[in-house]
Amino acid sequence: MPLTPVARAGRRIALAGAVALTATLALAAPAAAHAEVEADTPQALAENVTLSFVSEAESGTAGFTRLRIVLPEGIAPADVTLGEAPKGWKLTATGDGYSVAGPALKAGVDAEHTIKVRQLPDAKQIVFKTVETYSDGTVSRWIELPSGGAESEQPAPVLKLKAAAAGATAVSASPSPVESATPTPSATESEATGAGSDTTAEVAQKDDNSSTGVIIGVVLAAVALLVAGAWWLVKRRSTPPPSSSQG
Repeated sequence: MPLTPVARAGRRIALAGAVALTATLALAAPAAAHAEVEADTPQALAENVTLSFVSEAESGTAGFTRLRIVLPEGIAPADVTLGEAPKGWKLTATGDGYSVAGPALKAGVDAEHTIKVRQLPDAKQIVFKTVETYSDGTVSRWIELPSGGAESEQPAPVLKLKAAAAGATAVSASPSPVESATPTPSATESEATGAGSDTTAEVAQKDDNSSTGVIIGVVLAAVALLVAGAWWLVKRRSTPPPSSSQG
């Protein structure tokens, strides 16, 4: 059955709304990237564990140059040694974790590296807040923690751990980086400045989320107006005109 002009107009407006919604999702696409962590022995109090980190590339024009990892409570920077990493990348201990950095990777290439940890803490899960830096200066912060069951937009990598093996005990604490190998003042200052505090990172993240929210809100408002206009047009054309009285 052929569509009436009113039905065709309604279908065109609905199609325009679908296109606008698709554009909204495309604008939010970068948030689909993420940072992850895995372990060869994901068990509390396990020793000499290899952790593998993957940071998915979000930029099509710049490559990774640096990753900043905040270690969870129970793992000291001195307990970490670098395993595999991009060519030329080096590990530097920081006050609350470490950074691994080097020559810029190609745009669109994920950053992967592994570390060996002396011992995992006695916990159900551990969090590794991650700050990524690109060659164009862009910074991506994966530092959000789950809250109230709501899914975070830029969640920090989380490693779930099995219960400790029977008889497993915590080993003695490692000496701090200052005791084992004192870094030069310039290196210490560079690491502290580059990573920034968690408070600063959270504020920047809220700004990013706010900008994305404004874009999505504008597009959804436009879709709502299109739908309302379609409804008004269909109702107007389907209502017969009032009959004129004759006297």
